[in-house]
Amino acid sequence: MLDAWRMVAAKRLFEGRLPLSGMTRLLPALADADGECRFEMEFGRDAMDLRYVELRIEAKLPLQCQRTLERFLYPVRVTQRLGLITDEADEAALPEGIEPLLLDASGELDPAGLVEDELILAVPVVPIDPNSTEVTANWPADAGEEEEKPNPFAALAALKAHKK
Repeated sequence: MLDAWRMVAAKRLFEGRLPLSGMTRLLPALADADGECRFEMEFGRDAMDLRYVELRIEAKLPLQCQRTLERFLYPVRVTQRLGLITDEADEAALPEGIEPLLLDASGELDPAGLVEDELILAVPVVPIDPNSTEVTANWPADAGEEEEKPNPFAALAALKAHKK
């Protein structure tokens, strides 16, 4: 755990590597737990005196292709600036392109959890290996379907014509 307010005041920069196997919330989306991610986490204040943390994350996530059902490595590069706020009302004051990160007054921040959150957001809803070939299938119509089926309302039309 880090004290975000002290890190902002000191303009700290952290960098490191985290194993994917330690990211319990991300694991269900992965094909396996092999690999790691590299991250940089920079704290500071911008020209408008907004406290922020900027994340730069690189990883190759092992995913299962939904087209071929084979494992492939999905490259992820995330650069995200998060505005540090203590009240939800402060979110409206954030400039466009800066996501809010709500902290309590103590400013406790879990850096590994923050990296994991960004990787979870980077996982595609339907992972497809860009190197896989598109699967196409021609489904021939059954011989029975080609025959013309009788209109179920033909009897009603006959009654209507007979009534006139």
